[in-house]
Amino acid sequence: MRQPELPVTDQRRGTRAAHEALPAPMREAVDDFADHLARVRNRSAHTVRAYVTDLVSLLDHAVRMGCADLSELDLTVLRSWLAKQRTMGAARTSLARRAAAARTFSAWAHRAGLLAADVAAPLASPKAHRELPTVLRADQAAALMAAPDATDRDGRDARRPGDDGAPADGRSVDTAGRAGAPPAGGDDELEAVLLRDRLLLELLYATGVRISEACGLDVTDVDQARRVVRVLGKGGRERAVPYGVPAQRALDAWLTHGRPALAAPRSGGALLLGARGGRLNPTSARRIVAGYAEAAGLPRVTPHGLRHSAATHLLEGGADLRAVQELLGHSSLASTQIYTHVSVERLRAAYRQAHPRA
Repeated sequence: MRQPELPVTDQRRGTRAAHEALPAPMREAVDDFADHLARVRNRSAHTVRAYVTDLVSLLDHAVRMGCADLSELDLTVLRSWLAKQRTMGAARTSLARRAAAARTFSAWAHRAGLLAADVAAPLASPKAHRELPTVLRADQAAALMAAPDATDRDGRDARRPGDDGAPADGRSVDTAGRAGAPPAGGDDELEAVLLRDRLLLELLYATGVRISEACGLDVTDVDQARRVVRVLGKGGRERAVPYGVPAQRALDAWLTHGRPALAAPRSGGALLLGARGGRLNPTSARRIVAGYAEAAGLPRVTPHGLRHSAATHLLEGGADLRAVQELLGHSSLASTQIYTHVSVERLRAAYRQAHPRA
């Protein structure tokens, strides 16, 4: 398993430029803090980048307010920074994350002797409004799982839903998104892509894993004898997640007939491969899921929507909340409890629709 690399974006380029413009002691503090997050706290590359982006924004704001040294950072500067973010239209969830990043940095800087006090300790976070996730009904989930079979029967190009960033016309693109010639290979390759897509959909719905976790899986992470997959989640936490018979059938077909047709020297041990033989990346996987949902006439579906659906269906089927928490890899039970609200809302909707005195 490995953490998929994130693409370089305009925001990251802007963060790099702002980082280089900071005074040298502040740049060193940012770098040391990033190293602390990655090596000591074992945070993912995505989390480290998010926190560094927030910290660079904070320190850039502090410099503009006249702070010549990190020791001059105080609560007034922190509140001014968040207020500016708010006026620029930042969502409450973004403000809450940025406040958390500021508190984490302040506590670390105080322990490291860079700040005389933990200045961000009193900093309050805006309470984020948690919307109930959109979930599929069981029959809709079944229709999505069957979508690759319908694609095969209709004789359409299996790459239409998107593969390795391919646009809808079936042209090949590399992971950077540049259009190119149609990929080499004929029916065998198209069949292999269909088998890969079946496994991707079945795996996401059967296990409820995050899309980055699914794309990071290696063949050796799957225990077919016990029907369990070993997943590396957030914070480097590892967990074992079971999967069912339909996912096992899709896995058998992919490993026997699909993966060998797409495998290349660059494949390594990756379980899910793109049409060019490299590890399937999360962006392409999202496009594949959305494409099949559209083909099946379903509402817009994302891999995270399948995760929501899996959790909700487990709870509706009588699964224990703690067991679902372990399956999803949530560090806090509060993150899992939102699915109990989803189930109640679905029950209320069914009641309002069916009961004559609702």
